[in-house]
Amino acid sequence: MSAFPELDDKVRELKQFDETKVGVRGLVDSGAAKIPRIFICPPESRPEARRTTRNAGSNSPLPQVPTIDLEGSEIPSRRAEIVDEIRQALQTWGFFQMVNHGIPTGVLDNLLRSTREFHEQPKEMRMEFYTRDSTRKVKYYSTGDLYQTKTAQWRDTLSCDFDDTSKIDLESFPKICRKEIGDYLNRLNGLKNLLAELLSEALGLSSNHLASLECFDIQRLLCHYYPPCPEPELTIGIMKHSDPYILTILLQDNIGGLQILHKNQWVDVTPVQGSLLVNAGDLLQLITNDHFKSVEHRVVATRAGPRISAACFIYPRNKNQSKPYGPVKELLSDKNPQIYRETSFLDYIHYFGSKGLDGVKALPHFQLISANE
Repeated sequence: MSAFPELDDKVRELKQFDETKVGVRGLVDSGAAKIPRIFICPPESRPEARRTTRNAGSNSPLPQVPTIDLEGSEIPSRRAEIVDEIRQALQTWGFFQMVNHGIPTGVLDNLLRSTREFHEQPKEMRMEFYTRDSTRKVKYYSTGDLYQTKTAQWRDTLSCDFDDTSKIDLESFPKICRKEIGDYLNRLNGLKNLLAELLSEALGLSSNHLASLECFDIQRLLCHYYPPCPEPELTIGIMKHSDPYILTILLQDNIGGLQILHKNQWVDVTPVQGSLLVNAGDLLQLITNDHFKSVEHRVVATRAGPRISAACFIYPRNKNQSKPYGPVKELLSDKNPQIYRETSFLDYIHYFGSKGLDGVKALPHFQLISANE
């Protein structure tokens, strides 16, 4: 007999849930009034354990994620202002919201609508894409690291992986959302290139510096669906984590639920219509030698919903994923010595994945020994 029968039972229940191939949406369709125990988080990870965004009895205004208007970025004087705002946001928050970013609201709305339609279509249609096969470019699943965390999270995901967004095979995507995904990615390519320039300039480097490192490519789009939850106080949408990538660009609807850990308190991100949210990933913090911060965040479950979002991850293309990346030499000095050792994206993501979302950041593992002394 196993020394941990309760753990064995939980793994068995996780497997049974996964084999239904209908995700959390399937639980909602079945009329579940209680969440299965595989979704119940440890007490320290539950929403009621979070610190509020306003101290008791305080009348001070709630902190807000910076919103940056990209309009006029081609005008030198205005561009300098935008670059300064980005620098401050990524140094203090690790996040910022973008408005007037050049992607039409209709394109954003269509992606959110079609994502919802995919997740709400008959289960037989969704099940065709359900898989844990990491080699599949298009896959549908519930909780990406289900067996690593041993706790299911209250969300379903359609994942689309790319190696070159100029050569996307749209026919491999679900028909119900393939056009909308294609339209969004075509627009996002231009914005991604602009961000690479603005972030380079915010570091005091030439505009093409980050692009020249061959690490600034659109590689994955995750279309998330968070159904309304009957017991949101017991579970979580996504556990606390930082992103292991260079950058994440997030489109979200108006439901809310995303929280950022800012100055040791959880801050709600208020959705702004037509905006896109940007956050620095671990790899960006590494190559900028802590100039920009990769900040922990999470999504809480709510009774409202469904919440729809689409997260686009930027990191090195397949051919560059074994290439070593370390702090940019131009950012180092006697006053700013190198903090991190070189690592490839593959090595970083392997370590990140082996940990699971356990509430402990992966980045300190890659610090030089002298940085810990």
